[in-house]
Amino acid sequence: MSKILLHPMLLHFLAAALYAGLAAYSWRGPALARASHGLPTWERLLLLAALAIHGTTLFHEVFADGGMRFGFSLSLSMITWLAIALYWIESFSIRMEGLQMLGLPLAAVCVLLPALLPGQPLHLNTDSLTFRVHFLIAMLAYSLFTLAALHALLMAVAEKHLHRGHLSPLLARLPALMTMEALLFRLINTGFLLLTLTVVSGAFFSENLFGKPLAFDHKTVFGLISWFIFAALLLGRHLRGWRGRLALRWTLAGFIALMLAYVGSRFVIEVILGRTA
Repeated sequence: MSKILLHPMLLHFLAAALYAGLAAYSWRGPALARASHGLPTWERLLLLAALAIHGTTLFHEVFADGGMRFGFSLSLSMITWLAIALYWIESFSIRMEGLQMLGLPLAAVCVLLPALLPGQPLHLNTDSLTFRVHFLIAMLAYSLFTLAALHALLMAVAEKHLHRGHLSPLLARLPALMTMEALLFRLINTGFLLLTLTVVSGAFFSENLFGKPLAFDHKTVFGLISWFIFAALLLGRHLRGWRGRLALRWTLAGFIALMLAYVGSRFVIEVILGRTA
């Protein structure tokens, strides 16, 4: 019985059901109209349960058959899990209901993707602690920038509607724009630090991590482009006080470059070309 309950496929669907159920509730009229005092305890616990189940599926998918497996679908699933986990933590101090209403439906879809499009085995030194640390740091950086991009989009939409003098119930539940901007740059600063560690570890330990010297392929090029975009954004913020639409555009540009560095390339290789490498 326990083996049936813990079957990876059932865990995928259970996590998706929890995410979808919470998303559906958050979109209901009564939920939108309620006084906003943050997430109630029962929602926090259900979301935590969904994250725990989702994390278990990721562990089974990535560390399958004693090795490591990864790909386009696992990239999206892991990034979404980390983004929702960070949202859950931030929601203790900041109203984040608007992000929940957009992020949970996406999580419900992404948790199912590895079951439909399983990743490919990594033919690398996956037993190396250096590789696993590098991998974890990289995924943490991706997740932070994913959340930052969602914040940037929400801020752009909220600002547009605010200038028109009308905010929908969804946008009215977001934090104030100044609070959102402060949170955005907190995410970008942390993500940039992790991205820097990813680039440095990849450059210095390339042969140990990947079994070959550092190569300037599409992944490396887009990763460096993303790093320079975020470095310029943070420098502009510090020296010239960049904010508003200018900061949002740089954030989205850096995010797109970062996604093209891995997720985009794996999508083309695995889904469009039908290849494994």
